[in-house]
Amino acid sequence: MKKRTFIISLIIPLLVGAISAFITNNQMETYSNLNTPLLAPPGWLFPIVWTLLYILMGISSYFIYISHDPKRENALIVYSFQLFINFCWPLFFFNLHNYFLSLMILIALILTVIYMLIIFKKINPKSFYLNIPYILWLFFALYLNFMIFINN
Repeated sequence: MKKRTFIISLIIPLLVGAISAFITNNQMETYSNLNTPLLAPPGWLFPIVWTLLYILMGISSYFIYISHDPKRENALIVYSFQLFINFCWPLFFFNLHNYFLSLMILIALILTVIYMLIIFKKINPKSFYLNIPYILWLFFALYLNFMIFINN
């Protein structure tokens, strides 16, 4: 294991999440004041889930990075792009309160992650499986975002 590369792989998604959380920090009150759907989890659960998902993303990107597959560069570009979309979503949802646009961004994120998963599976199946919780959470987030859009 290349420790430095592994640590950097973990830091990148965690940093994306931390910056996003910092920018939207005061907006979490908004979530508690929304008409949320029946299955909506409490606000305190989100940072825990996202931290775990970012760690899994980082580990999976490490496996892609250390592979010798010629498609790894493309896979890492798609990975970086989905991180960027992931970063943008909370800005539109929490800061701008634009639930429709955040829904569209979330759909783009899901499609990008599905594409990423297809590429990752071909390069390193472990990277694919490490991201299954992420895509499942994104579909749950889609449900939440859609219902919040409809009810608010």
